[in-house]
Amino acid sequence: MKLSVLDYAQIDELKDVQTAVKESTDLAKVAEKLGFHRYWVAEHHNVPAFASSSPEMLMMHIADSTKRIRIGSGGVMIPHYSPYKVAENFRMLEAFHPNRIDLGIGNSLGTNLVNKALNETKERKLPYNQSIQDLYKYVTDTNDFDHRLNDITANPKVDTVPQMFQLTTSTRGAKNAAKNGLGLTFGLFPNASSDKLNVGKDAAEIYRSEFKASKAVEQPIVMFSPFVVVADTDAEAKELQKALDVWLLGKNHFDEFKQFPSVETAKNYQFTQEDLKIVQANRTRMVVGDIDSVKKQLDHLVNQFQADEMLIIPLMPKIENRINALELLADRFSIK
Repeated sequence: MKLSVLDYAQIDELKDVQTAVKESTDLAKVAEKLGFHRYWVAEHHNVPAFASSSPEMLMMHIADSTKRIRIGSGGVMIPHYSPYKVAENFRMLEAFHPNRIDLGIGNSLGTNLVNKALNETKERKLPYNQSIQDLYKYVTDTNDFDHRLNDITANPKVDTVPQMFQLTTSTRGAKNAAKNGLGLTFGLFPNASSDKLNVGKDAAEIYRSEFKASKAVEQPIVMFSPFVVVADTDAEAKELQKALDVWLLGKNHFDEFKQFPSVETAKNYQFTQEDLKIVQANRTRMVVGDIDSVKKQLDHLVNQFQADEMLIIPLMPKIENRINALELLADRFSIK
């Protein structure tokens, strides 16, 4: 089982942006040393507590600061962007770091304000699947005489191709990933849902049965991604979970906190009855406990999805806790 990390470049309480991006880089170095397979960075806009607004730029710095671990996006929100320009960015990354770059693709539009800011000069958007197919064509130099822009090349032209993944929470997304020859990353974390395990199982089965090999991914890859809160003891993990509980309330489009809340802030938070219902529902998005408990929960998910990889999200306050989480997971899963 391969373990990987998805990082948000979170800005903890009493920390600044410069510290946050340095801590992301430091965490990637730890992940590489421990034997994690991939280190991905998210894309979020207008969220004060996250510094991950430009995954490609953060990826370049982290790739420059590491040697072997694969570096990727989790993911580039392609509805906002020109597939051609995204292809240029990732071919540049691949030129600097051949066979180490992953291109994860998502379709979140963000808030209405974010969507407007990123698209206010555009008359229309490409259909999502068209964007994925265009991006694949430009990244891989696939010749398609029927394509409206077949004569253009995304430079720099390189000999290697980033691995490409579709991020999804649905069977429809799994079908698209299979048809387009992409890896499948099924997100348990984006939404609270009691039936997501069944949806994920169906998505993985559909994906494997319909997968068509491509230049980007030769064999099917099924990856699932939950929030993971793990500590030395179950009691410590439950304390750290309180910070994630408060954060995932997501009030004011995640503008309630200018920095990622500490456990102390979470303990002092004044919950409404509606808040408590949301907190309970959000527990379906997490795997929480000491390492023995977390191992059992993750093993269950692996069996559920017949997964090849896990993309864990250690969204916990303090870099020390995130490093400890990676160390516990690496040791218990013997990934070195």
